[in-house]
Amino acid sequence: MGLYQVFFLFLLMGKNGLCQVGGSCSKTVVNSCSDCIRSGPDCAWCMQENFTQPGEQETVRCNTRALLTERGCEPQKIIAPHNNVTVVKELPLSESFEKQEPIQLSPQVIHLKVRPGSPATFRVSFKRVQGYPVDLYYLMDLSNSMKDDLDNVKDLGNDLLSALKTITAHAQIGFGAFVDKTVLPYTNTNEKKLLRPCDDDSEKCQAAFGYRHVLSLTPREQEFKQSVTNQFISGNLDSPEGGLDAMMQAAVCGGAIGWRNSSTRLIVLTTDAGFHMAGDGKLAGILEPNDQQCHMKDNLYYKSNEMDYPSVGQLAFQLEKNNIQTIFAVTENVQKIYKQLSAIVPKSEVGVLSNDSNNVVELIKTAYRKLSSKITLTHDRLPDNVRITYTPECQSAGPPGPDEGVCDNVKEKQEVSFNVTVVVDSCIKDTSFPIRILGIKDTLTVSLSTSCECDCNDPQDSQHQSCGGKGSLTCGVCSCQEGFIGRICECAIGKEDKDTLRKACLNADGVECGGRGECVCGRCQCHGNYHGDHCECDDEHCEKFQNQLCGGNGKCKCGVCSCNEGYEGSACQCKVSQTECKPPNGTVCHGRGVCRCSRCECDAGYQRPHCKTCLGCPDPCQTKLNCIECLGFNIGPFKGNCSKACSTVVPDTVSQLNKEAKHCELKDSESCWIKFSLEQLDGVDTYKAVIQSERVCPEPPSVTAIIGAAIGSVALIGLVLLMLVKFFIYIKDVKEFRKFEKEKKKSKWTDGANPLFKNATTTTTNPIFTGE
Repeated sequence: MGLYQVFFLFLLMGKNGLCQVGGSCSKTVVNSCSDCIRSGPDCAWCMQENFTQPGEQETVRCNTRALLTERGCEPQKIIAPHNNVTVVKELPLSESFEKQEPIQLSPQVIHLKVRPGSPATFRVSFKRVQGYPVDLYYLMDLSNSMKDDLDNVKDLGNDLLSALKTITAHAQIGFGAFVDKTVLPYTNTNEKKLLRPCDDDSEKCQAAFGYRHVLSLTPREQEFKQSVTNQFISGNLDSPEGGLDAMMQAAVCGGAIGWRNSSTRLIVLTTDAGFHMAGDGKLAGILEPNDQQCHMKDNLYYKSNEMDYPSVGQLAFQLEKNNIQTIFAVTENVQKIYKQLSAIVPKSEVGVLSNDSNNVVELIKTAYRKLSSKITLTHDRLPDNVRITYTPECQSAGPPGPDEGVCDNVKEKQEVSFNVTVVVDSCIKDTSFPIRILGIKDTLTVSLSTSCECDCNDPQDSQHQSCGGKGSLTCGVCSCQEGFIGRICECAIGKEDKDTLRKACLNADGVECGGRGECVCGRCQCHGNYHGDHCECDDEHCEKFQNQLCGGNGKCKCGVCSCNEGYEGSACQCKVSQTECKPPNGTVCHGRGVCRCSRCECDAGYQRPHCKTCLGCPDPCQTKLNCIECLGFNIGPFKGNCSKACSTVVPDTVSQLNKEAKHCELKDSESCWIKFSLEQLDGVDTYKAVIQSERVCPEPPSVTAIIGAAIGSVALIGLVLLMLVKFFIYIKDVKEFRKFEKEKKKSKWTDGANPLFKNATTTTTNPIFTGE
């Protein structure tokens, strides 16, 4: 058993046995046995009479088999349908081909009846029949660049059939040719060029064409050689060719080609150019999509110029549908393109042709060995809500997967097996789907139905004693007669007024049964998983962890997880541990938070990881100043009540604070500067205070200096004022003088003699004056 198989086995065991002992039943709306069965693959229904207690809902009948047994339900009263795998047709595998329909896949028909969500596994075997027929259709590009290749292929008929007959005695070979659509821009539409598209007038050339079927599949090599000999090169304009057109017609025109029902069907496409595909036809004004139908007349594809090229997806679908395998024999220059095409086309291989195709026989043999030795089990389209997983069991097994299972390097007559697991996600109508080997006709038909109803074998008694003679029993639940309700039909609606019964069902908000149930006989019958006097509780919708209710480590009680011992968290997702919440040499979260799930949930303002700092809290330098005054200097408002008011501060007095430590420097109530540092200890409001012993107080003011300064200031101010007055007076005088001067210049005086004036009559000379 390979690594992938072991992994897949443990995956299944983990789902169904090892990881979840007894499974789990996630109930939603459960009102009956069938509702329970649809709820999940591990849900079971207890049909035991009187299983529920007064006040309980019938929902408790739905649970896992283990929990129902633990609650007291007898094993024979538990309804839990099992998956049923029935092999309808299983013919033995054939050893060799003897001109009859061989059996290579077994079984051929199987029926599954499964519960939704429960996996059903069955085994499929395959054996390659020795000498299984091979049909090889050689499809060749006859554009001008393949001239040398055509000459070689004309001589390869015997070699090709001889190579095939080394594989099987029942080999056939056919031949087809293609170039491209005979419209612009793919082909020159000049009338002469259409009849003779080759450039060299001396060589033989056939008229332009899209796809021509030349020879139907035949076991006679002489026919193949003669048909190929009659073929000549044609031509076109652009490099990509119409290979996809030709392959589509070869795939869907089975009658013309001659494909046998029981054979390995091969198309060998030889070309040295790329290919046109869907959408390229628009260049020639061809808008009609390819319809994937056969359009052959006189061995020619007559709708070549009317329909677009097929898409790669369309071609892949038809090749797979008709069990055709493809070998792309191409030149090295286009190998990469066809490798990409081969990745999309199922059961296909790519080989590199030599320049003149002389290696084509060996190329086909190598590609056939690769194709035939790779066994791929797959399916067509699955029904809705159906999932499938393939697990191959062989020496060269591929990984388990939802799309296919692969066994490689499988030889003839070697039997390989696959485990196929089918899961139906919900109840569905009876349906079927095929499983088959790619490239092989054999199929396995899987018919599928689901178990979604309960077969309880109820007694046909409309007055069953367990229902007080007022109802019948359906899978352990009473179906009461008209006018009676209740668990055992004990409540007659006619005895009490309906409004009176309903009042008992109203919750504190006046809502009947909280909107989650119905009031029956004065008691709430809750919907789904709700319970309680007024349906206020729900034990199925608690928080989940790792897709398990309450992490699998607790019980859901009224919408809240009640964790088992040793677990905590809203979903019981964490083991109780305080290791991550403790700082070195500290207490849990520094006493300022709670450790939950190995993580501190800090008080308001404090920061993780350990609630050490508080970014939004008031500055402790300010809030603890009064305590520092009291404890360090016996002053301040707390002076008389220091020990009580400051019990959360532990003081320490030093002569000088550490310069590296952050410290506070504030004025106290006596206007002195005090220095101190605070370190918050574990707890909310506990600090260690280191106080510098000496305060810095300002010296008292000098009275003499103050008086002297005051007198000096007054004198100075008086002097300044006096100077200002003097200055203004001077300015005024200057203005007046200038005004006088101006007026003086403007005045005019007469020059007449003063009649009163008399000249001097005495002249006195100074004898000392020298005249100098």
